[in-house]
Amino acid sequence: MDYSYESDHTKFMREFLAKNPQVEEKRLAARSVWWDKEQNIEERKRFNESAEPMKPYVYFGG
Repeated sequence: MDYSYESDHTKFMREFLAKNPQVEEKRLAARSVWWDKEQNIEERKRFNESAEPMKPYVYFGG
């Protein structure tokens, strides 16, 4: 197998990020807004316990 293959997309992204290093900084900053958060296990547990079970056929009025 030829493991040296690199797709056109991968090549483009590698070159783009090399020419625009500020993009990586912006990506990490944007990621931290939504994803890199401390998790509160107790709050998550209360949230899951208080969730109402989904009713069957939720897309059909009745």
